[in-house]
Amino acid sequence: MSNIKIIPLGGVRENGKNMYIAEVEDDIYVLDCGLKYPENELLGIDTVIPDFTYLVENADRVVGVFLTHGHADAIGALPYFLEKVDVPVFGTKLTIELAKIGVQKNDATKKFRDFHIIDEHTEIDFGTTTVGFFRTTHSIPDSVGITLKTSVGNIVYTGDFKFDQAAVPMYQTDFARIAEIGKEGVLALLSTSSNAENATPVASERQIADEVYDTIKYWEGRIIVAGVASNLQRVQQVLNAAYRCNRKVVLTGQDFGRIIRTAMKLNKLELPDEDLFITQKEMKNYPPEEIIVLETGRMGEPIKSLQRMANGSHRTLRIQEGDLVYITTTPTTAMETTVAKTEDIVFRAGGTVKQISDNMRVSGHANPDDLQLMLNLLKPKYLIPIQGEYRQLAAHAQLAQLTGIPLKNIFITARGDILEYKNGQMSQAGSVPAENVLIDGIGVGDIGNIVLRDRKILSEDGIFIAVVTINRREKKIVSAPQITSRGFVYVKASRDLIRESADMVSEIVEKHLQDDEFEWSKLKQDIRDRLSRYLFEQTKRRPVILPVIMESSQRQKRK
Repeated sequence: MSNIKIIPLGGVRENGKNMYIAEVEDDIYVLDCGLKYPENELLGIDTVIPDFTYLVENADRVVGVFLTHGHADAIGALPYFLEKVDVPVFGTKLTIELAKIGVQKNDATKKFRDFHIIDEHTEIDFGTTTVGFFRTTHSIPDSVGITLKTSVGNIVYTGDFKFDQAAVPMYQTDFARIAEIGKEGVLALLSTSSNAENATPVASERQIADEVYDTIKYWEGRIIVAGVASNLQRVQQVLNAAYRCNRKVVLTGQDFGRIIRTAMKLNKLELPDEDLFITQKEMKNYPPEEIIVLETGRMGEPIKSLQRMANGSHRTLRIQEGDLVYITTTPTTAMETTVAKTEDIVFRAGGTVKQISDNMRVSGHANPDDLQLMLNLLKPKYLIPIQGEYRQLAAHAQLAQLTGIPLKNIFITARGDILEYKNGQMSQAGSVPAENVLIDGIGVGDIGNIVLRDRKILSEDGIFIAVVTINRREKKIVSAPQITSRGFVYVKASRDLIRESADMVSEIVEKHLQDDEFEWSKLKQDIRDRLSRYLFEQTKRRPVILPVIMESSQRQKRK
């Protein structure tokens, strides 16, 4: 009887940051290593990655990282993980090439070379477990699901997928292989849940391609297309439509050049015409009705670029009268407000906005029917819904019950929960560390709740600084308190408040100077407490209060 544990380190009760552990006997298999982009409340944070503590502590047992596809939610945290745990990485050709871009940009991992290319026919025997793969449909080519064949059945991880009966060959799902895995017997299924609560049918990619073509064909002016760089299927549709409509394409976006070059090199993106692309300098040689500007980046970046184009702060482009801004990605819930504001700015600049989701539901993720079909093909004994907020995981659980899986065999987990299969039963057996690790600039994990709290206060009520110079030897204030405020009150209009605050600081400092047991920490804390109460009474605001006490050792000259 195999000793099996399944642990999600990310990707549950949240969207993105996919990382799951499957332990079979003494071996640990890492399934995906992704990041997520921060919500608005994580002020200044660039990205969020999983907590690797458990894997670092058990590094000698990790056999490798197995990747499902080339999006940031599956490969984005890989450079940070490989800094700490040096193990082989397995993925399809495009996935590995995209993963290399991030790994080689990181100084600590740029010499890492232990990459292994697999395809849907690959099987890797690790003794107690055989790892296999199956083709899936997603918005990027070379997407696969992963199977771990154990003595008690398969553990299956779907990765991101959807079923599209009209998918082009490069994106088609291998239904026969999935059914075969189901016949072999599936112990546990880890299946995506991000669309589990939305029963609206998702348009096929052929329908979307027709919609993209019609939009481009019938617009008489310049078109600015905003999309996610790694959604290669949408990029291909835009390029095809541009060629058919005799338009030239101008590429922008930081990540796009690397991604498109990689995809074209591997024949995962087809260029309809070698002369399709032009530079931004060459745009002036063509009338607006022959131009498409393709603005791409990671999630959220194209929308922010549109705002800069509309308000005139973009470094090279500006939205003009008659432009169509065509948003070809479905915004997340967190981005909906930003998109609405962007539309308003674009209309003010004279442009028009159209979203691809205006006429049809567009998604690269499985809808409820797809999820139930996957369950019926695989017939798992246990289901672990993953990748989604709690309500989406719960909706997936309800769908599973309708297919005949009992509720006791469905586990809605939190990050770090340990699911252990023992004596023929799966049950929860403790947890491991799995907090969010925040990336800010070059800092990894050095930003915590206290710093975020201070940033939040600064963003809401500003900062109030009191600077005073003292001479402890003579027990005197050498330089009267100077008050500086940013984001709290307009100083020139609040002279009385500033004067009273300075007097209060002087009073507190003089009192402490007369104390034989003078302590810097007590002085600063007293200033904070008294000023905080006073400022709140006067303004009902609580700024960050920063006392700066400087000491002068210079003796005063006697007259």
